[in-house]
Amino acid sequence: MQTLAILAAKVSSLLLKCIGRGGSLPGSIALKFDNNILNKLEFTGPVILVTGTNGKTSTANMITDLLANAGYNVISNRKGDNLKAGIVTTLLTHSSLSGRVNATACVLEIDELNIRHILPNIPVTCLIVNNFFRDQLDRAKEMEQLIESIESVLPNYHDDLILNGNDPNVVRLALKAKNAHVYYYGMDKNKYSVASTNEASEGKFCPKCGARLKYDFYQYSHIGQFSCSKCDFKTPNLDVCIEDVDLTKQSFTCDGIYYRQPYMGMYSMYNCAAVLMVAKYLNINSDIVKKVFEHAPQPAGRNESFQKDDKTCILNLVKNPTGANEVMKVIEKDEDDKVICIVLNDREQDGTDVSWIYDTFFEKLMNDHTKRIICTGLRGYDMALRIYYGGYEGEISVEDTIEQAIHSSLNTPYKVYAIATYTALLPTRQTIIKEMNL
Repeated sequence: MQTLAILAAKVSSLLLKCIGRGGSLPGSIALKFDNNILNKLEFTGPVILVTGTNGKTSTANMITDLLANAGYNVISNRKGDNLKAGIVTTLLTHSSLSGRVNATACVLEIDELNIRHILPNIPVTCLIVNNFFRDQLDRAKEMEQLIESIESVLPNYHDDLILNGNDPNVVRLALKAKNAHVYYYGMDKNKYSVASTNEASEGKFCPKCGARLKYDFYQYSHIGQFSCSKCDFKTPNLDVCIEDVDLTKQSFTCDGIYYRQPYMGMYSMYNCAAVLMVAKYLNINSDIVKKVFEHAPQPAGRNESFQKDDKTCILNLVKNPTGANEVMKVIEKDEDDKVICIVLNDREQDGTDVSWIYDTFFEKLMNDHTKRIICTGLRGYDMALRIYYGGYEGEISVEDTIEQAIHSSLNTPYKVYAIATYTALLPTRQTIIKEMNL
């Protein structure tokens, strides 16, 4: 059945490519032939998993480029098919019929809830965890349940664990991974750090004793330097610590070396810190890291800029309060006059529960530079109501379609910021390109 499963994945993948499609269907077909196909594969070299709520794709792609530039033959699920079927598709389409994976390194982005299906079944040498935030409550449930699903497979894990040392909900994984070698990365206090925060915070209580955590400072949300008020749980010593953060120049230092990060925002610097931790772990020099940062591709919809003549439109994906708040901060810093177009969907991939918009500080957009806010999508009226309740005094309008909303936004003399949820992102992007004749 093993050979049939691999052959089915290869043939179905080839057929899909012939009609210009991809996706995880080949993996789903292979699993019908052999549900245990993953633990029958043979690997050579490091197998690195990247998970967490925000930043998985950017981090995994930069690590893939890091290893490729260091001479590894790397396979990766770059397009983000990060559920079990997508992982199976990636591995089987790069395997021989005997089950040997044709690579000297694998870097796989994994959905948090799928770690329990993947980690025990392939020889993972390194698990990287970026952060944990509330996300898609209808699918992932409360964050505690999500973390417990990962903790359930850690007692038998014997290899390396790379954790964000500034997130107490990530650091707690080390308590369950008694047999793992644990490394931590994070960020030092800087001019953007704050003593208190009113952002949605999940890291309030100690996972060991239940007492309240104290914070010396916050970077954003519950990410910062923490310690338990009763026991010894605290921010660990960091193996990689980035310092001298400058969000305007998008720069920082690490071990005295100056780096420019490829993306905007403090949260993106944590992705870079994870890359630096992998470089240190695999003894890859800083020149290669700098090259990766310099040439990192801009993921679609992550502060993606479209320019035509004197018109600028910037597109951002939002999917949970913490990620959305970081997008709000970036837009808030822009003092140009602007129109904001928000596309809110509630399909399964977005999360059918849209209550998260009330945990997001859309108020950061509500200043004199925002001339108009246009809402659309399946829950466009809910979004408009949220803006109204937020106290916005400018013009709020709702358009029936994405096409109408983007047309109205671009048909103004102002810069446009488009903000879209997951299933709305590609249609919004395509509409922007069409409307701007790019």
